[in-house]
Order: sequence, then C-alpha cells, then structure tokens
Amino acid sequence: MALQSKMTVYAALVGVFALMGGIFYYGNLDTAKIEQVEIELINVELREVSTTDNQVKFDVTFLVKNPSDTTFTVPLIEYQLYGDGVLLGSAQYSTFDIAMPGRAAFFPGNELPLKNIFVLEKTEVNSEIYQDAIENRITSFSAEGSITAQSTWMTIEKEFKIEI
Repeated sequence: MALQSKMTVYAALVGVFALMGGIFYYGNLDTAKIEQVEIELINVELREVSTTDNQVKFDVTFLVKNPSDTTFTVPLIEYQLYGDGVLLGSAQYSTFDIAMPGRAAFFPGNELPLKNIFVLEKTEVNSEIYQDAIENRITSFSAEGSITAQSTWMTIEKEFKIEI
C-alpha cells in the first residue's frame, strides 16, 4: 500500500513539472512573437497653444503593428519627442490603469493608431524652439523610447528610434 501511495505522489509531481514546463515553453514562444511588435511615428500635429499656461499641446500618433500570430496589447509607450532635432521633452501613452481585456487588442496582422497628447512647457526648451512650436514652424519630428507589449503569458519592452 505504501508503494502505491509513493507512486501516486511521484506521478502527481511529474504531472506538475510537465505542466510547468509546458507553460514555460509556450511563454517563451510568445516572447519571440510579441517582440516582433513594430511602431511608427505617423503624425505630430499642433493641437492648442495656451499663452496663459505657457504651454503648447501636440497630438502625437503612433502606428503599432502586429506582424506575429499572437494577440497582444500595448499598455505603455514611453518616449522623448524631438522637433527639428531638438529635445522637446518626455511623455508616455499608458493604459496600465485599464484591465488587459479592456485595452485595444492587436490581433495577428493588425495595426492600430495610438494617440497621445504631448505637452511642451515654455520653461523646458529654449525660446527659439518654443516660438517655432507656437507658430507651427517645426518641420520634422522624431521620437525615441520604448514600447511595452503584453500577451496572456508575457510582457516585453522594446526600444525604438523613429521619425516622420
């Protein structure tokens, strides 16, 4: 009777380890797949100039693509925005406060625009670039930072450097 109990325990342990190995294996497959996430900066548009707050607001639009066959969400894009080669500041697109099922899902082969408002403070840049911003004279924009992609099993962070 004791031998049969030990065999049952061993069989249960083998089953648990096999299950854990399967989870680890499929999780690593997801990592390689969601690391394929692609991001483009497709638009930076002057939204509002506030002379009382000394701020300029821009609508920043990223196009995120999923070339893999795994569905994922994007809870975070952290970036630094440059205008005509000058650092304007840092910002982030975040949906961390939204549960994963409520976020935009990037299904296989899907691409979606993600919009964010970037606020440029007059005190954080030189007066020349600020004047160019309020007069909508910045001719080129670029961004660098990281995008976080999340599937059911994995979360990855991928760095990017992109321009319009």
